[in-house]
Amino acid sequence: MKLLVCIKQVPDLESRFKPNAEGVWYNETDLAWRMNEYDEYAVEQAVQLREKLGEGTELTVLSIGPDRVVEAVKKALAMGADNAVHIQDPAAAGKDPWQIASIIAAYAKDKGFDIIFTGMQSQDRGSAQVGVTVAEQLGFSCTTTIVGFECDGGNITAKRELEGGIKSVVKMKTPALVTCQLGLNVPRYPTLPNIMKAKKKEITAIPVADLLKDEALATTASFHPPAKKGGGIVLEGDTGVLVDQLIAILKDKTAVLR
Repeated sequence: MKLLVCIKQVPDLESRFKPNAEGVWYNETDLAWRMNEYDEYAVEQAVQLREKLGEGTELTVLSIGPDRVVEAVKKALAMGADNAVHIQDPAAAGKDPWQIASIIAAYAKDKGFDIIFTGMQSQDRGSAQVGVTVAEQLGFSCTTTIVGFECDGGNITAKRELEGGIKSVVKMKTPALVTCQLGLNVPRYPTLPNIMKAKKKEITAIPVADLLKDEALATTASFHPPAKKGGGIVLEGDTGVLVDQLIAILKDKTAVLR
């Protein structure tokens, strides 16, 4: 069985974000980078399946972006992936979900993958569109936001989390694509021996121009922080005085007591 897991490198959410000079994305200067959290669940699930199936199973990890994404790729290799593909694209952040999906589909279309794992969404763009679009372009069956996964031969049983905590069970045949989220598993921490082994695993580099033939269907018009709101009013003093002040403010500045 051939498995593919798609990952993205994103900024650490504790970073201080500010718009870039063009005002359409964030400035990448001085940001810390990590593998997208949802993609870690995808990698772990793919590795668990590879371990279950044993010999004859190949797990490939794919990432699109500039040279720095290789660090995230190496982590996936240390977690247990067999080999990796780096789609070299310094301008990946400017591409819309349709283009990203088209790149992945163009790579995967003739590779004979049985199952593709992706994260539910990326933590920076958050569109949740790439995985399902890849499945559509490849003609794969697909289910999303899974919190349970079983594979028996060419049959997949996935548990999905719906609104209000309701769960649903989906059954489908391979080839298939699943998007993964919190609750599916606990991603393993790469051990030092596995980190050393990962250094010997192959990472194939492919220029994005070799795969991308589609124009963007959507463009980012602007990127900006939320508008700042006025400061609050702090009332101090005895309770009786505070009550009178509060009632006066509600009458003068709101419609609550009108």
